[in-house]
Amino acid sequence: MKDLQNTNKYDIKDKTSRSHKRSVRSKVVDFRTIYSSKGSGDSEMSRMQGEQAQELSIFDTSPDSKMYDYRLSLDQVKEALYKYGLTANQAKVYIFLGKYGSKTAPEVCKALRLPRTETYHLLTTLQNKGIVSATFQHPIKFSALPLNKAVWVLVNAEKERVKALENQETELVKLWDNIPDFQTEDGEETVENKFQMLQGTNQIHSKINEMISTAKKEFFVLGSEKDFLKFYHSDFLAPLDNSEVDLKLLTSSSDRTMYIFDEVDRAKVKRVPDGIQDNLCFITKDDDELVFFMKNASQSEPLPVAMWTDSNSMIHSMKLLFGCMWEKSKNVHL
Repeated sequence: MKDLQNTNKYDIKDKTSRSHKRSVRSKVVDFRTIYSSKGSGDSEMSRMQGEQAQELSIFDTSPDSKMYDYRLSLDQVKEALYKYGLTANQAKVYIFLGKYGSKTAPEVCKALRLPRTETYHLLTTLQNKGIVSATFQHPIKFSALPLNKAVWVLVNAEKERVKALENQETELVKLWDNIPDFQTEDGEETVENKFQMLQGTNQIHSKINEMISTAKKEFFVLGSEKDFLKFYHSDFLAPLDNSEVDLKLLTSSSDRTMYIFDEVDRAKVKRVPDGIQDNLCFITKDDDELVFFMKNASQSEPLPVAMWTDSNSMIHSMKLLFGCMWEKSKNVHL
């Protein structure tokens, strides 16, 4: 009986000892798991931060970044691409492909933070414009043409579009003439003065060219140095060189920019007195048309704004002002 009791006592001690060891081991394992998990978490965090760093494009740079100078240049390129018919996001995708190389649609979507559907639409549009190409491999990768070739493609596409419009002019006018006028013939039609707002260089220069081509007696221009520099680079005064139209130009141009008038008879050019504000600019043609600039080249505005009118009173007033300033201005000598 004593032996049996001793045996049971030893068994209980052994079981207690083994249980204690398992408990200790389990705690050791738990600590290892905790430390292992912590290390794995740090690794995972580092990996995610690395991926986020890789996903950042030059469009996401902050002012304190070394890449910010390039960001400013790319913004200028992006704004220039608007003039070639690209939207903001189309320009952004083109620039991204041009500077980061061939990418899949998901990569473009992720890097530029664009909606998935819009990304595919943008890539398709750029392909249709001929400035982005795609591979046959899977997944499909997209790449951009070099900028000089892309500009050439866009310019030629615009030329073809304008040429097609010109070819349709005759047919369109014929269709228009076949439609009768539905105006009532009761009494004489009242002539009313008209005006038109012109926004942007293209609209303004188009109207000025139209005025020059229809000028019969006189063409007067008053503008700042910056205004005449824009006119010079647009070459819009060339049709008046050998014309019998009375041309008079009032300018605030300095000696360093007088080359603008090298092809013009200097008797037709005068320099306005000091004190005349540079934001004054207008053009009169004969007695029937006036273009008055509200925002001209001397003002820090993205687009010039002008008003065209055939109002007799406004044209007469501006011609009186021009004549008064012409008398007080100095001749420009060679």
